[in-house]
Amino acid sequence: MRPEEIEMAVDWAAGEGWNPGFQDAACFARVDPNGFLIGEVDGTPAAIISVVNYDANFAFLGFYIVRPDLRGKGYGWQIWQAGIQHAGARVIGLDGVVAQQENYRRSGFALHYRNIRYGGIVKPSTEAADTVPLGEIPIQMIVEDDANVFPADRARFIESWTNAPGHIGRAILRDGRLRGWGVIRPCRKGHKIGPLIADDADAAAAVFRALTSLAGGGEVFVDIPNPNKAAIVMAESFELAPVFETARMYTGPIRKSRLDRVYGVTTFELG
Repeated sequence: MRPEEIEMAVDWAAGEGWNPGFQDAACFARVDPNGFLIGEVDGTPAAIISVVNYDANFAFLGFYIVRPDLRGKGYGWQIWQAGIQHAGARVIGLDGVVAQQENYRRSGFALHYRNIRYGGIVKPSTEAADTVPLGEIPIQMIVEDDANVFPADRARFIESWTNAPGHIGRAILRDGRLRGWGVIRPCRKGHKIGPLIADDADAAAAVFRALTSLAGGGEVFVDIPNPNKAAIVMAESFELAPVFETARMYTGPIRKSRLDRVYGVTTFELG
């Protein structure tokens, strides 16, 4: 894709009900501009996919969409193969819709866990949250903490994501280290929180309250790894309910990640 076509991919995702953020395209393009592919039929877009190479060992697949009127004609398989080829020998991750799990399994992906999207109306909190603006935290500290919860280093993406227009970040800093931090962003519908990383549920809840209050409350969504039961309890404490789920799948082993600290996935499209 050309840079301006990545925005088209986000529009297609919105059409599928995935509710992307307004700055997603600009942030996504910074990671691996060559990882966004488009297939055309008679000069018009027919299918899209992204396979973003984070480093020499790990890639993440997303935006796998065929135009509705062209489905069932083999165009999806063609662009799928092109995307997989772009990853080379890297292990690939994805967050796939449940209905496609078996198809992904046949392509070499194995289920690791489910991610569940929780959503609901959140009122701005009047409690004093023990947080500071994320911009006051050295970016290297954020990047290093993110590397403990994600299968690859993604400094360029994290820097872009935390500084994007409209994105709000808060953090809890204790004894010289990050105890919790997160970002909330405006989306086509409401706001999404992601990532939300914390040592425990209390820290996660404090960051959650700060983010939603600064965003003015309203409809909020957060994507939670199902194995993190403390994160589910936290979401339910804010009266959020499940609205959608995906299957996190990988083609091979990944480096150890602290899933117990993930109270909100960054994005289904890039992991």
